[in-house]
Formats: sequence, C-alpha cells, structure tokens
Amino acid sequence: MGAGNQTGVSQFLLLGLSDDPELQPLLFGVFLSMFLVAMLGNLLIILAISTDSHLHTPMYFFLSHLSFVDICFVSTTVPRMLVNIQTQRKDISYIGCFTQVYFFMVFAGMDNFLLTVMAYDRFVAICQPLHYMVIMNPHFCSLLVLTCWLIILFNSLFHVLLMMRLTFCTGTEILHFFCELTQTLKAACSDTLINNICLYVATVLLCMFPLTGILYSYSQIVSSFLKMASTEGKYKAFSTCVSHLTVVSLFYGTGLGVYLTSAVTHSSQRHSIASVMYTVVTPMLNPFIYSLRNKDVKGALARLLSLGTPCL
Repeated sequence: MGAGNQTGVSQFLLLGLSDDPELQPLLFGVFLSMFLVAMLGNLLIILAISTDSHLHTPMYFFLSHLSFVDICFVSTTVPRMLVNIQTQRKDISYIGCFTQVYFFMVFAGMDNFLLTVMAYDRFVAICQPLHYMVIMNPHFCSLLVLTCWLIILFNSLFHVLLMMRLTFCTGTEILHFFCELTQTLKAACSDTLINNICLYVATVLLCMFPLTGILYSYSQIVSSFLKMASTEGKYKAFSTCVSHLTVVSLFYGTGLGVYLTSAVTHSSQRHSIASVMYTVVTPMLNPFIYSLRNKDVKGALARLLSLGTPCL
C-alpha cells in the first residue's frame, strides 16, 4: 500500500451532514445563524461581567471564562463547515485536520472542567458561606482555571502527537462535518489500539472524575437545603444553582446522547447530527440560560445595552 504513507497525505475529505445539494443552502443558513447567535450571546455575557463591578465575584469569573471557551468552541468547527458548504468543497489539509482535533479537544475539555469548578464554587457558597470569600479568593480562582488549562492542553497535545504516528491512505474520508478524534482514528490505515486505549483512559479520568465531583457537590448542596429552616433561604440558594444545573444537564445529556447514538445505530450520519447538539446548540443556549434565569446578569446586560443606545 504505497499510498498509505502519512507523508503522502495532503488532505482529508469531510463528508459533512448531507450530500443533498438542495439541503446545502438550508444547512448554511441554519449553522450561520446559530454561530452568530452563539458568538453574540457569549460576547455579551463577557462584556456584561467585565463592565459591571457587581459581577466581579468568583461565580461570574468562571462564567466569563465559560463564555470565552464557548466562543472558541464553536469557532473551531462551524466556520470551516460554512466555508466547505459555500465553496462546495469537502477537503481539509492534513495539518488543518490535526489542528482542529487539538483545539476541539481543548475547548470541549475546558467546558467540562469549568462546569466542575463552577459546581465546587456553588458547593462552597452554600455549604460554607462564612468562609466563601476566604476560600474562593481571586488567587485561588485563577489557579483553578490555570490548572484546568494546563491539564487539558497537555492531554490534547498528547493525543494529537500519538495520532501523528498513524498512517492514512490518500483520499481518506472522515464521516463527520469536522475532524473529531474518534472519527479520525477510524479513518487510519494503521493499528489504533494504543490510541484507543489512551483515549478510553483519558475519558475516564477527565470526564468521569469531573462528573463525580459535580454529583458530590450537589449531593452536599441538597443536604444543606434540607437543613435550612427558611423557605426563602432555600429558594435563594436554589436560584443560584438552577442555571448551572441546566447547563450541566445539557452538556452531559447531549454528550451521552451522542455516545448512545453511536453505540446503538452505528450510523456515522446520525452520530454527526447528534454531535451538533453539544458542538453548536449547547454553546448557543448557555448565554440564554444564564441571562434568563439570573437577575444580576439581566441587569448587567440591560445596563450594558443602555450604554450603547445613545450612540445609535
């Protein structure tokens, strides 16, 4: 197999969501709209938090980072898809594909880590309110975020370097609308056993442990709820958690949906369609979830938008 050498591979072919020419304009319009909404919504959250001193607290510090990561997340996959639809081309360069794999893993992993850190923040705020500002001081919050970045950057780099040792045949097709690690590994011509083992281990360590941390945090929060005598206190404490719980459910629910879709149907097209939920829809909905359920964020957004009104 002379054409199987990875040095001879200059590009991959992304098959996308559909080959139907009549669907391409619709797909372009839908994904462009969702991309713009996600970008604008998350950017407004970042601006509202940075310009309003009332929101300079640990919870909103982490939320601003989540919005930044969501902007990067959708920017990793959607623009390339839009270009391919508009130009009616499916190719992506070898380096471009591996770069997309790397950044997709980075921002998907950071979403996961930040949701875990935010759960810990709510745990400290509700279960140890008197020590909250001491524990969640600016230095510690920054250290948490920095640690998350370092872990996920190293993990993503490790998987990409491991993937670069594989061989790919010329004209390799990837059954997805972007270069996802699992789909790219399936397209390899050489043995991927080591890659798959490392991927499963990383998934357990970097997904199951954070999820366990979230579940533990909320088990302690529920325990604190039950000990509160005041109904008003329970409502106030719960209201600070409902947005985060919704985002966590959306993130892990869509991720689980993609996994089950792949396991049950073995259809790459259905897997790609299901992937749209956590790659595009979830980052688009997060700003609405946090703004519609949060009076402080709504107030900050109203003040931010009112500042721009005289300029119009």
